[in-house]
Amino acid sequence: MSFSVIIPARYASTRLPGKPLLDIDGKPMVQHVYDRAKQSSAQRIIIATDDQRIADVAAGFGAEVCMTSESCESGTDRLQEVVQKLQFSDEEIVVNVQGDEPLIPPAVIDQVAADLTANQNIEIATLIKRIKDAETVMDPNAVKVVMDMDGCALYFSRAPIPWFRDGWPDIIDNKAPILKALPEHTPYYRHIGIYAYRVSFLHKFVKWPASSLELAEKLEQLRALEHGIKIKAAEAAETIPAGIDTQQDLEQVRALYI
Repeated sequence: MSFSVIIPARYASTRLPGKPLLDIDGKPMVQHVYDRAKQSSAQRIIIATDDQRIADVAAGFGAEVCMTSESCESGTDRLQEVVQKLQFSDEEIVVNVQGDEPLIPPAVIDQVAADLTANQNIEIATLIKRIKDAETVMDPNAVKVVMDMDGCALYFSRAPIPWFRDGWPDIIDNKAPILKALPEHTPYYRHIGIYAYRVSFLHKFVKWPASSLELAEKLEQLRALEHGIKIKAAEAAETIPAGIDTQQDLEQVRALYI
């Protein structure tokens, strides 16, 4: 299995400016992510950034850095710019590991790359985990996914899908229903935002305008589905801790190193 890891790292985070450089146990966050990626089977690890401060720090701990444009609208656009600049071949596989996930298990990086390698007719692979509580199903910040019989995504949504018609109360007067339990025989899955891509797909994706479903749900992967791209979705082999979005998230991760 041959693949590369690309770690997008932006300085201009709205909630945590300079997030990739924030200190965790004496090292910048992005270095923790890089170190986790180094423990995977990746042949090459690249930090993609539009900020010279991040580039300098990453070069300082020995990482390969690729400078990208500030105009990239999404992480996928940034990945495509990297593979184009570095002249990756169309058949190569790249794994997108977010720069704010310092606790990501190396095993899941290998897993998503292996899933794509094993499915030659698939252009994207991603991971999911089983949802065990009704509160998460109803949470719009938790992206749900339903799959076909081959384990490929049919749809991603912030809404509770599938809707348990006979077991959940109706929504009345715009009030969310109070759910005590999930249906016994209907599994629910949450999407985990790690992806493996074939390079050929990235070149196609950036040429497509944002799709109607993507704009409605604010979920970039729906653009791929609307264009008929298959996305393999497998249950993660290990629990993937949440990324760092807020100061509270940062303090919780820092506390693990005390």
